[in-house]
Amino acid sequence: MDVKHFILKKLAKAGRVRTSDVASETGFSRAYISRFLQELQNEGKILRIGRANQARYVFAHGTEIVAEKRKILRAHRILKNKNLSEDAVLDEIKRESGIFLKLPKNISDILDYAFTEMLNNAIEHSRSKSIEISARREPDFIGFDVVDRGVGIFNNLMRKKRLKSELEAIQDLLKGKQTTAPRQHTGEGVFFTSKVADILTFKSSNKKLIFDNIASDVFVKDIKNVKGTRVSFFIKIKSKRDLAKVFREFSGDSFEFGKTRVIVTLYKMGESYISRSQARRVLSGLDKFHEIILNFNGVETVGQAFTDEVFRVWQAHHPRIKIKYENANDNIVFMIKRATKQAP
Repeated sequence: MDVKHFILKKLAKAGRVRTSDVASETGFSRAYISRFLQELQNEGKILRIGRANQARYVFAHGTEIVAEKRKILRAHRILKNKNLSEDAVLDEIKRESGIFLKLPKNISDILDYAFTEMLNNAIEHSRSKSIEISARREPDFIGFDVVDRGVGIFNNLMRKKRLKSELEAIQDLLKGKQTTAPRQHTGEGVFFTSKVADILTFKSSNKKLIFDNIASDVFVKDIKNVKGTRVSFFIKIKSKRDLAKVFREFSGDSFEFGKTRVIVTLYKMGESYISRSQARRVLSGLDKFHEIILNFNGVETVGQAFTDEVFRVWQAHHPRIKIKYENANDNIVFMIKRATKQAP
């Protein structure tokens, strides 16, 4: 029996199939059928929606994908914190659920940034062996949680900056752009995420820090001891918050806009460019242009994470946009070439 032909024929008739359906009709084991389903996925002919016992397969192109995704509005993962990529996790949830489907662009941009920033913080700062993530979509809002069992955000700040209490750590965090790893990060991920959320909370140790932008206030509460850090993000789907506008507030006049291209003069921002967060901020809102020119005049060096995010990750998601650079010294050119060689 041509199992793949059988699967495609059944898909054409029913619109979707489950592993158990094919196994029961053919008499083969689920493990055997899974091999052919995986081959069809690798060939780009079908797509899996959902996970585990809820997984079903649809044609990779067509209205069936949207219809099936709309039924899956919750996602939960427990991830091993080894060689973990926040972008890959987000892409997988988008492929396998309808949580981020057909959102207003301003909300989609905010969620992409906030989710990857908060997960990246857990990956690189928590020292937790595993990270738990969950996301949910309700009729009026979208929320997600990132939970680790590591050192805890407030304890980490206390230890690295020799602070005396959790309240001192919170005060330090509220200053904005604080980090315990200045060579790799600017700490701006928390800062900007707190500006674009409707509500953002951090639970760690015996404190809960709440950024409530609906009430335009910040709160600190006592809680039962929490090991590690629990981050919760909430935003209304009809929110008018705009990620690019928030970024521009802190970027001055560094952008020269044309009809089809934009020139970004990085030196005017007065920063060192080392983190993925900075790269995401620089590129936010620029996906409507055909060409982006990064002007490195006056910039002495850039980090691997920054160039990798710009020239590999972001470029892979926007293949039709040309990213060029000018006035880059030898060190910067070296880092850019290193990133582009790793691009698929």
